Amino acid sequence: MKDFPPATYAFGYRRPPESGNAINGLGEAGRRRARPVFHASGGAPLAWKALDDFFSLINPWRVVRHVLWNAWQLRRSEGPVASTRRAVTDPAAMATAIKALALRLGASLVGVAEVDESALFEGRDPGLRYAVCIGLAMDRSEMRFAPQVRAAAEVMRSYRAVARVAVRLAEAVRAMGWPARAYGNPNSTDVLLIPLAIQAGLGELGKHGSMIGVEHGSNFRLAAVLTDLPLATDAPVDVGVQDVCTVCRRCVLDCPPQAIFEDPQLVRGERKWYVDFDKCIPYFVKTCGCAICIEVCPWSEPGRGPLISERVLSVRRARAQAAARGEPGSRAG
Repeated sequence: MKDFPPATYAFGYRRPPESGNAINGLGEAGRRRARPVFHASGGAPLAWKALDDFFSLINPWRVVRHVLWNAWQLRRSEGPVASTRRAVTDPAAMATAIKALALRLGASLVGVAEVDESALFEGRDPGLRYAVCIGLAMDRSEMRFAPQVRAAAEVMRSYRAVARVAVRLAEAVRAMGWPARAYGNPNSTDVLLIPLAIQAGLGELGKHGSMIGVEHGSNFRLAAVLTDLPLATDAPVDVGVQDVCTVCRRCVLDCPPQAIFEDPQLVRGERKWYVDFDKCIPYFVKTCGCAICIEVCPWSEPGRGPLISERVLSVRRARAQAAARGEPGSRAG
């Protein structure tokens, strides 16, 4: 482990709120929508609001200025829709055009998913069918300083930049006569961006609870545009993340509050990677956003992701072929 700040705190609750793990549905066998627990809640009660407010108050200006600028630009997340609607006869061609526009506007990654129950917060219904999911790579040279303020500033700069792409893309869609709403940090109060991005093929869920993609690892931030513009959707990808996370312990070993589980957990009826909220969030607050786990992840090293994916998938194919031939000691997966 590097010389990270210890998981000791000069702040805390006199009366601890409901466990964030309980709110998130850790250990629940039944399926349900997620409930807000930290950051923007869209007006819903927020059990951890005091710590959320404290987090906002202790961030230095070099971080806060990006937050304020982002909030200002996200006032344009919605707007008037052109009265003349552009007809769409080929959703695949329109999806290609929208993705190309997102890339021209500055996106690093883009994909399309259909909005379903798994990506909606409890009690929220944006009323829009498709999500254009946008990823923007962070500056790795800055993120190497995690969990210092320098890295926190880069995180918020990236959220600001990816939200700008989403806002401009939403404006372009509305100019076609179709409703569109941009979502970013901190206004993602209707939808969970990670489940949408997984469905849109931007990557897979990693052991550290964040996205992992081939090109940028976990070193990118998300935004989305929800719309009814007819679009062909993408599919989830399998780039070998689960194979690696099952045996890799890098993020587990480097997490000062020991918040990362070794194995997938049952969360709202689904077994998946999950981070202990109650252990993670105080350290997240203390370090202005932490980001240790996503930066020590081997996938985040520039140029390494494609090599890891190619190697893992080739080993998997070889094992499957050997199993199909009935060779002793071989196994698929």
